[in-house]
Amino acid sequence: MSKFGKKSITTAVIATSVMLAGCGWLGDDEKASIDPPVVDVTMVDDESKLDGFDQDQTAAESLNTQVLYLIDENGYVVPQTLALPLPDDLAVAKQALEYIVQGGPGTHLIPDGFRAVLPEGTEFELDIQDDGTAVVDFNDEFTSYHQEDEMRVLQSVTWTLTEFDSISQVKFRINGHDQNVMPVNQTPIGETASRNDGINLDTKGIVDITNSRPVTVYFIHQEGNSKYYVPVTKRVSNSVDNNIEAVVQALVEGPSITSGLLPSLNPNVALLDLPSIEEGQVTLNFNESITESFNKMMITEDTLNSLVLSITEQPGIESVSILVNGQTEAVTEDGETLAEPVTRPEEVNTGSF
Repeated sequence: MSKFGKKSITTAVIATSVMLAGCGWLGDDEKASIDPPVVDVTMVDDESKLDGFDQDQTAAESLNTQVLYLIDENGYVVPQTLALPLPDDLAVAKQALEYIVQGGPGTHLIPDGFRAVLPEGTEFELDIQDDGTAVVDFNDEFTSYHQEDEMRVLQSVTWTLTEFDSISQVKFRINGHDQNVMPVNQTPIGETASRNDGINLDTKGIVDITNSRPVTVYFIHQEGNSKYYVPVTKRVSNSVDNNIEAVVQALVEGPSITSGLLPSLNPNVALLDLPSIEEGQVTLNFNESITESFNKMMITEDTLNSLVLSITEQPGIESVSILVNGQTEAVTEDGETLAEPVTRPEEVNTGSF
């Protein structure tokens, strides 16, 4: 899986209490998997004593964890992992869009400080084609969003749908008519929209746009005890040929001063070698600046999370192996070894990692 929560339409409906427990960032083996929980079955002479267990199990099996892209208080489009009830018709991709409609079924699930993006009353038909195109045909209510939300609407719909493996791009329609631009402020869409178009675009400081290209990286929003990761598409110079190197460079440069976001890598971090890629695994060899200054062995949670999220946004990259001065001796804040590659999590921005 190359995106958090990215899954096929089929596997999306196989949601159990195991999924709700969440997938850890730092698995103990190379391709971490979660085994079903072991249930201690005790024979009882009164079947009514099992009623509570059966109900809890049924409730867990009827939930589906899904990443939705919501708008935060600063106007960023941010992924949030929510547990949704499993739809009767198993149309999980359609359900995902229904839950980002204002006043819709997801209203009571949306975290404090976030809001849904689609105007109240928005309805649609969804057709997923064999080539990976999701065709969304909206009604007139779709056009009633505020002008300043137009890019957020476009990005939220596109990134929510492309969380599914079977969807790579989105075609927008209104009442059966293809839309090459958004209806309110005429933002260009083209024939289809995809993740390649970016999210939370940051072009500050870029003088020559024609000689640069976009990469999406993850920075940190923190207010009090609340912290979550925000994807931002920055432009990097074409003079950096290697895309992975360009992502690391964008992380080191950090967010713009006015963004309200926090960097995850300190400005002295540098790669000692060009990244190497083999079968979806990228190996990065950093200098000691990737670690905490008071502990030359430890890589902080924020650094690790932002790095893995950002690197695995690149097509075909599934895991990240981290070296420090060529050694595999780095550990996490919890003291767990980073000798094995780290994979992208199934869930993100859930309130716990």
